Amino acid sequence: MIRASLAAAAALLLAGAAPAPAGFGKILIASDSTASVYGEDRYPQTGWGQMLSCGLDAGTEVVDLAMAGRSTKTFIAEGRWDGLMARVQPGDVVLIQFGHNDAYKAKPERYADPATTYRDNLLRFIWQVRGARAIPVLVTPVAQHMFGADGKAKANFADWSAVMRDLAATTQTPLIDLETLSRGWLDRTGEQASRGYYLHLPANTVPGFPKGIDDDTHFSELGARRIADLVAGALKALDLPLSGHVLAERPDLTRATALGHRGCS
Repeated sequence: MIRASLAAAAALLLAGAAPAPAGFGKILIASDSTASVYGEDRYPQTGWGQMLSCGLDAGTEVVDLAMAGRSTKTFIAEGRWDGLMARVQPGDVVLIQFGHNDAYKAKPERYADPATTYRDNLLRFIWQVRGARAIPVLVTPVAQHMFGADGKAKANFADWSAVMRDLAATTQTPLIDLETLSRGWLDRTGEQASRGYYLHLPANTVPGFPKGIDDDTHFSELGARRIADLVAGALKALDLPLSGHVLAERPDLTRATALGHRGCS
């Protein structure tokens, strides 16, 4: 009954809601640790949302509300989604990337079944953003640094990504298929060459991780820059009012950097 109500509401909004304004406001990000903001004490750990502004013109505001450990379920339960919606203005773009924690069955408070709870939550996000005369953009979960026996990057959240793709089609919601984009990038880069884009650090090399770390999910600054570039390129291709604010020639986000900070240089 709940799913039917959400689907009906989304259909009504799709059919009859006022279009978003022609102008563009700001970008808001609803997501998890892969996109969230990290302080210098965690360097080089970086979320792709932190680096997104590097691919945008100087007048474009990015409000990164991603939070580590959150799924669609907990993002709602903790009031984070309501907090985001309180900041949404007509013409804004809301990037919605979840899946990593929705798939985590070991923590029931996070787990969201792809065919039911996850789908319902995404529908809620879509129709509430549209109701605010803003633009929702669904973003499939970014790939982890995990490869199969065939040497190709794995799609560890395939069921969740499939639901997101289906909703994008049935509700005519813009989609960034970041799972596909990031897996393609990993395949082109190769398993060993791409390790440095994730948090694989020996002990006693950086202050933030004195014991070292081997993490196939979270990004180094370099990896976050690269994923942000994939997101920016996809935003440009969507032909939204925002697309004109994506730099045609973005900085070389793949180069090594020893800056020790997260500037756009």
